[in-house]
Amino acid sequence: MKKIYVNLKRFDIPSTFGGVNRIANPAQWGEFIVKETQDALQKYKNDQVEFIMYLPEAHILPAVSVLKDNANLQIGSQSVYREDTAVGGNFGAFTTNRTANAMKSLGTTSTIIGHCEERNDKADMLNTANVKDEKAINLMLNKEIKAAKAAGLSVLYCIGEKEEEHDNWQCVLKNQLNEGLRDLEHENITIAYEPVWAIGPGKTPPGKAYIQKVATFIKEETDNLPVIYGGGLKEDNAEMLASIPEIDGGLIALTRFQGEIGFYPDEYLTIVQKYLGN
Repeated sequence: MKKIYVNLKRFDIPSTFGGVNRIANPAQWGEFIVKETQDALQKYKNDQVEFIMYLPEAHILPAVSVLKDNANLQIGSQSVYREDTAVGGNFGAFTTNRTANAMKSLGTTSTIIGHCEERNDKADMLNTANVKDEKAINLMLNKEIKAAKAAGLSVLYCIGEKEEEHDNWQCVLKNQLNEGLRDLEHENITIAYEPVWAIGPGKTPPGKAYIQKVATFIKEETDNLPVIYGGGLKEDNAEMLASIPEIDGGLIALTRFQGEIGFYPDEYLTIVQKYLGN
């Protein structure tokens, strides 16, 4: 099965506030994206391709509310907290935190965990205490994955090496996999490979051979879990990524990288068509 994910980050912020939202009023932003894409995605069969959009929390309810019953599209959350409610236990005292049970209750079916931006946030918190501990970050993410799975959410687990880790990529990725997936059944987990060293303006993205090499390594380390390219599925690399048998899909963020940059539903559908070949 192919898997095409969208991480909408904070793309709901209008350009007047420094954001990239030019497509809808923020109050209708999430539902607008769903309305503009779900019908076109209907031509793809549910057992052949999976579409999931990870939205900021405020937009989950509006997005879920306009999903059609037969939609080939799921809504997901942008990570979850490492603890949760339990019958006879904690009743929900998690101020500021987004628990997996809360996200499941709102109608999400999946969550993205370990995105490089989440990893950076955790590293920054540790750095305030003069602590640098990549293992601790991986173990916190492991708790998040466990919480997500306990709530019945599927997980897109992101891994990737930074520029200073590039020469040691195998060890870095192996640790992120071993520690992040510790004591977990692999069912309903997909791995997203983010070449952090190649993401951003002026960076050179990895070529086909490198992506294929890394995807093969990840599959060998995880007993053949699905692997998608998290460095950005785009219109200009969709056909190349589709030609790599070890890559099972991609993660889309922005659809336009020049001019009025941002996420545009019609351009998203073009990327989907180019990747899937129809």
